[in-house]
Amino acid sequence: MYNWYLQTGKDSDVALSTRIRLARNLNNIPFVSRYTKDEANQILEKIENITPSLGYGLKFLKLDKMDAITKLSLIEKHLISPEFAVDKNKIRAILINEEENICIMVNEEDHLRLQIISAGLDLENTLNLAVEIDKKLESLVNYAFSEKYGFLTACPTNVGTGLRASVMVHLPALTLTGNIKKVLEAVNSFGMNIRGVYGEGSKPQGDIYQISNKQSLGISENEIIKNLKAVIDRIIEQERTARKILGNNQIELEDRVYRAYGILTSCKKISSEECKELLSNIKLGTDMGIIKELNDLKVNKLILYTKPANLQKYIGKPLEDYERDIKRAEIIKQIICE
Repeated sequence: MYNWYLQTGKDSDVALSTRIRLARNLNNIPFVSRYTKDEANQILEKIENITPSLGYGLKFLKLDKMDAITKLSLIEKHLISPEFAVDKNKIRAILINEEENICIMVNEEDHLRLQIISAGLDLENTLNLAVEIDKKLESLVNYAFSEKYGFLTACPTNVGTGLRASVMVHLPALTLTGNIKKVLEAVNSFGMNIRGVYGEGSKPQGDIYQISNKQSLGISENEIIKNLKAVIDRIIEQERTARKILGNNQIELEDRVYRAYGILTSCKKISSEECKELLSNIKLGTDMGIIKELNDLKVNKLILYTKPANLQKYIGKPLEDYERDIKRAEIIKQIICE
């Protein structure tokens, strides 16, 4: 069984993945921005001790024991945030399972950031697993909680449920038809955040956007999921309508798709940035049945293993930028010919 990032789920032609994140803090210990080094170590020690009791096949891994490529590969898989990996002086760790659909960041912005990720659009089931693990955690540690406000978090926008639900969406047709700005403005008006592929502060890459809830206080988890799903369903409908419009000019669409395919299958070297843009067209062409030579698994492998760190993991050794561009071209041909 492949890990979630190589799988295909419901509505995967548009909704690439679903993530549920719960922000939690331990009672009677200052927030990360104000705790001492001893208190940071105290949190790590406590979480490490309860890991076997938590179950789910989770392993406790300290970030200071990881090399830079491994940390970057986790960022590329959306398992940790870029900010979490940056500061070497921070006392941080993760709990992660073999399937990599569960990852708990320890001492990020909050003491605990519980994340569950699924392929495709799967908000309800992903939330159910997150709640199940959260309840198990709560039986092992004491959370910072207010009867009036709910779960207490470092950032006021997370107070209440502490829930951030997000869906990664691929919107190439809305971009090509010139409707992307209008759709994203409508999403924002419904009280949703629109971010790039790596969350807050990042830019969209390869026509991929992250849509998530803004409100966490004064609303239940189920209401958050219901509201986000309604917005995502509408986005999926709009993107599919835009794809039908593109299909009305089949020659132009096929030309765009097969130009991308031609470059990827013929190039001798290619940068990560160019590859992302071309793969957006490749995925569009595969989803619309234009490219018969590829399937969903191959497209997912191309998307993952052409990213800088996961490319180096795939090769099994560190590479300089120029070497990576050459190896990226080789890997693309290798995956396509599998």
